[in-house]
Order: sequence, then structure tokens, then C-alpha cells
Amino acid sequence: MNCRCCQSEEIKKFGSFSNRNRLVQRYQCLRCGKTFSESQPLAGVRVASDKAAMVVQMLCEGVGVRAAGRLAGVNRNTVLNILETAGQHCGELLNARLVNLKVSSIEIDEVFGFVNCLEMNTDPDDPKDQMYGDQYVFLGMERTSKLIVHYEIGKRNSGTTNDFLRGLKARIDGRFQLTSDGFADYCGVNYGWVKQIFGEQVDYGIEIKKYGLQDLFPKMKRTRETPAVLQWCKRRAVIGNPDMSKVTVNHMERANLSVRLFNRRFTRKTLGYSKCLRNHRLAVALQIAHFNFCRVHSAHGKTPAMAAGLADHVWTVAELLAMAV
Repeated sequence: MNCRCCQSEEIKKFGSFSNRNRLVQRYQCLRCGKTFSESQPLAGVRVASDKAAMVVQMLCEGVGVRAAGRLAGVNRNTVLNILETAGQHCGELLNARLVNLKVSSIEIDEVFGFVNCLEMNTDPDDPKDQMYGDQYVFLGMERTSKLIVHYEIGKRNSGTTNDFLRGLKARIDGRFQLTSDGFADYCGVNYGWVKQIFGEQVDYGIEIKKYGLQDLFPKMKRTRETPAVLQWCKRRAVIGNPDMSKVTVNHMERANLSVRLFNRRFTRKTLGYSKCLRNHRLAVALQIAHFNFCRVHSAHGKTPAMAAGLADHVWTVAELLAMAV
């Protein structure tokens, strides 16, 4: 442990105090004389740690904020406070643990969501409205372990795509295979960010799927509830020499379903959507950390972090919240 003021390792114990959760040790720096307490899980939350962990567990199982408050017997604002503190901790934990990863194959895709209102109800000339409307979650998942390596939240445009791919590259060590759909910002001839960011240091392939009904059933009237039918699927190598048998985004699309299933903010046609972008980002960070370290995946019977060699057991929610960054 280092001094928070001068980062010195020369510290000594300096008493303790008890709060409602635990006995907290205090320290004094021998260099600058400052005193400080040891770090605590969810230090900004004033409810018992077991109840806070229960609230986090409910949020990661698809329960809404108000429903979680009613089930746990706490105020809605307390649930949001827990979300803020836990979400910040999980974001820092992901940034600290998901580094220098050795991966073989990454699939990337985007999950649609919106904040406050749909895009058609925003003003494109108003800077404040850039925080509202459609907000996509860009996800990159390792094919075998199912580890979500990186994510980015923003508009589905060139800027967010650039940030996402640069962040993905920073987390991975070595050459790997990358697969995406035909989104132009990934693979466009003139402005594809994969080529500009990774160059020739990646084996990149794309999978393009065509959905529709009119060609197959000309007389059928298309509605929002009518399921689309896959007409054809094409795969193409773009950079390097990708294994064409692994050029698919099916696994990533299945993970997109888990995002919608276990995060109330992505459930379609409900009132559970995010009302502000900050809470939207915190909820996504919390869910991804829970998915990686706490949720056992049916593909291999382990958590993605265990399959990737980042953990040796299934973390409980309490461990996730207490884990040092």
C-alpha cells in the first residue's frame, strides 16, 4: 500500500475505526505525515455491504432500478448510488485486468440502445442532444473463452469505431484473427478503421448476412413484428490469412442477446431504458465485469475470466466489489 499523497511505501499503522461493515485500518505516511484509511469496497455507499452486493446481483440479472429498490427495501436513489460506485469500480477493474491479453480470435459487433429518447427525437445541431438518442455498445469478444475484451459506448459512427478499435488493440498482445460484419467503418475501402489501426498485423475477415422477406414471399406484408429471414451469408478475407471456418460473428451476436437479457436498460419496448448517459456507461461496465468474472458460461462451464487464465475460481459479487484494482 502506498501513501495517496506522495506515493511513498514508507507507512505505519495509525489506529482504526469501525463502520457498519468492517473494522477499517488507518495508516500514516512516514515521509509526509499524512494519514489515510485502507481502501474499502463500495466506500461511497452507506448501506451494509451484503445488501449492496444483493442490489448489484439483481441489477446484473436484469432487474430494473426501481424493482431492485423495492426488493431490497432501499430507496431508488440508494440503488443509483450503488450503481455509480460499483460501476466505477468495475470499470477500473476491467482496465487494470484486461491488459496484454493473448488471444487467438476476436469477434466484434454493436448492440443498439438509446438514452432518454430515440434518435429521431433529438436535435442534431444541439450539442446536449449528442448525449441522448441512439447509443451503441461496441463489443469485442474472444471466440473460445467468451471473454469480453473491450467495449466502447457512443454513436454508431466513425469516431466511436476509431476509439473502440484503438482500445481493443491496446489490450491485446500479439497477432490474432479479427472478424466483423460488413459495417463500412470497419472495412470500407477508403475509411475502414481496421486497416488504418491494425495495418497488416491482424488476420481480418468479414461476414455479411442478407435478411429479408420480399424476395421469398412477395405477397407478405412486412411489419415490425414479422421475423426476418436469412437469405444468404457471404464471408470474405480482407487482411492477412484468416481461417475462413472461424470467420463468423454468431458467437458475438449470442453475447449481444445476453446483454439484452441481463441488463434492463437494453430490454426493448419497456420503460427501463437509460435516462442519462453516465448511468448507461456505469451499468454496462458493471454488467461486463460480472459477465467476465462471475457468470459461468455454458460453452465451457467456467467464467470467461477462468477460461482466459485471468481467474482461478468463480468470483462472487462480493469478491468482485472488494477486489483490489
